[in-house]
Amino acid sequence: MKFHTEYLWFNTEKRREYIRITEQIKSILSASGIKEGMMLVSAMHITAAIYVNDNERGIIQDLDNMLEQLAPFGPDYLHHRTGEDNGDAHLKSLLLHQQVILPITGGQLDLGPWQEVFYAEFDGRRRKRVIVKIMGE
Repeated sequence: MKFHTEYLWFNTEKRREYIRITEQIKSILSASGIKEGMMLVSAMHITAAIYVNDNERGIIQDLDNMLEQLAPFGPDYLHHRTGEDNGDAHLKSLLLHQQVILPITGGQLDLGPWQEVFYAEFDGRRRKRVIVKIMGE
């Protein structure tokens, strides 16, 4: 079994952003030389997420609208008593999850025809990172 680890860094301009990272993680897979196994892609921040979906503007806006309805930005979270204002970002990240595990077959990500991998940022405007850890042969 071989392991390969790399990090992606992000400096987002907005508080909420959805960034397609499929090509970046494919490049990391290629550099690893691993042909069969699994890739863990994990946001290393509790106010960010990794998810798989269609790279289509409408679904991304629908996702953002849904998350805002379920965990709206506002002053009413108990978390804000700590001096923070990002209680909604913590909840949004839980709804999408911190990480995904992707299959590797024949040296390629084994994704469906419309599947893309995204980094979702809910409390941006500062430096954030993602770990990509590949395990396999």
